[in-house]
Amino acid sequence: MENVVKAGIFGVCVGDALGVPVEFKRREEVQRSPVTDMRAFGTHHQPAGTLSDDGSLTLCLAEELIKGYNLEKIGQSFVEWKKFGHWTPHGKVFDIGIATSQAIHRISKGTPPNLCGGTSESENGNGSLMRILPLLFYIKDLRIEQRFDKIKEVSGITHGHIRSVLDCFIYLEFALEILKGKEKWEAYKTMQKTVRKFLDHHPICSQSELDKFHRILELKVGAYDLAPLYSLQQEEISSSGYVVSSLEASLWCFLNSGSYAEAVLKAVNLGEDTDTTGAVTGGIAGIYYGFEDIPEEWITQLVRKEDIENVCIRLENKLMIRNHE
Repeated sequence: MENVVKAGIFGVCVGDALGVPVEFKRREEVQRSPVTDMRAFGTHHQPAGTLSDDGSLTLCLAEELIKGYNLEKIGQSFVEWKKFGHWTPHGKVFDIGIATSQAIHRISKGTPPNLCGGTSESENGNGSLMRILPLLFYIKDLRIEQRFDKIKEVSGITHGHIRSVLDCFIYLEFALEILKGKEKWEAYKTMQKTVRKFLDHHPICSQSELDKFHRILELKVGAYDLAPLYSLQQEEISSSGYVVSSLEASLWCFLNSGSYAEAVLKAVNLGEDTDTTGAVTGGIAGIYYGFEDIPEEWITQLVRKEDIENVCIRLENKLMIRNHE
């Protein structure tokens, strides 16, 4: 477990910060002047190394897991972030998705967090995927049914539709195989088999819903065998805020790169929802390549770097104690 929590969480935060200055810019615009390093200002007029909602809510979740798994307290931590700037880089929220904002408002008014996430098809933004990674370290030793249930609960704080839940589940199942030390392609193929087997035995959604993940899971749609995700060309990859597109883009960047830096820069330079694609890619790339592979100059520029490191150390220590109980 040593340093893997740090690698994953810093991986998310660095990828997020790289993407913040060019968020919402079209792919063509970003690629005319591609991101190669931490930038200042840009879209949100923030200093270099600034985290957005992706990194801040990831850290809220990580901090609460140090104390144990409590959905109410995780939800309240999100309220503290939105209302009072908890875990923001500069004391104030500057970026928040509509579905996330609405869900946190419901929590603040007393609605139980497991009932706050939107459940309509139109509420499938990437707001739960972007912050879910720390849960991996808590659920890694649970049975798959238990892992799914915990992921469903934590995603459901802000995004309760089964598509968002399944998206987070696929992401963490892949990350789990990487955590076990498998080579990336072996990890990916194992994840596909594991998820397909789970869904065969636990029909949690309709076939039409499952078909939304055909490129990731290499599912046949109708009579057609479609090309696997990793073999697609860049123009076939969307980097919007839609949750399935975010996961596809992040997996595509990771599978088609050979280092942490290459993966996150490929992600950010896709344009559009750059902070989230960078964060989601960065989480798995950090775990796979290790903390030492994240460029030191990027880590040095992260706002609240020492606070982030402190949370990582505390979470690692908590998990080590838990594993010996």
